[in-house]
Amino acid sequence: MSRKDVPGQKTITVLIMFTMYFSGGLIPQFLNIQQLGLYDTRWAILLPGAVSTFNLIIMRTSMASIDSSLEESARLDGANHFTILTRIMVPLTKPTMAVLVLYYGVGHWNSWFSAMIYLDDHNKEPLQLVIRQILILSSGLSGMGDSDTELIAEAIKYATIVVATAPILVLYPFLQKYFVKGMMVGSVKG
Repeated sequence: MSRKDVPGQKTITVLIMFTMYFSGGLIPQFLNIQQLGLYDTRWAILLPGAVSTFNLIIMRTSMASIDSSLEESARLDGANHFTILTRIMVPLTKPTMAVLVLYYGVGHWNSWFSAMIYLDDHNKEPLQLVIRQILILSSGLSGMGDSDTELIAEAIKYATIVVATAPILVLYPFLQKYFVKGMMVGSVKG
């Protein structure tokens, strides 16, 4: 989709963008998950959010910014489509891919709603849903009026915040150098 010589490229882009603005809604998505046999499996959480339209547009823009002369010279050297993808496009878009890995990682890490809808087995619940339940229970404790109970409720809230953010804080320093490069793709250089 990033190359201008692809027939129907604009139509495909418009159809993909249409899905970004208009979705079927929660009930049709639930029925799809149920009819595909994904209900109460971890795939029900992962597959619906596997491809984000916004992230797809970011990746397409990143690949479109690569000069087509690199692709032409590779073709003259005898490279096929797969070789061009793996040896030219992927290495040049690594910063953007790192940003998208971070976006998807944070998105799936913070997701609790789809697990609440699609999972019945409490052993399959992700950490964010468990943390949400702990926060709801601790907020019930804070209204008791006892100062010790309120301190415990506040400590529980702060501990859950640390547990929820620690993995992302550990992951971010490894992707930070790519994050800055990936966000600058397509910007004006001075």
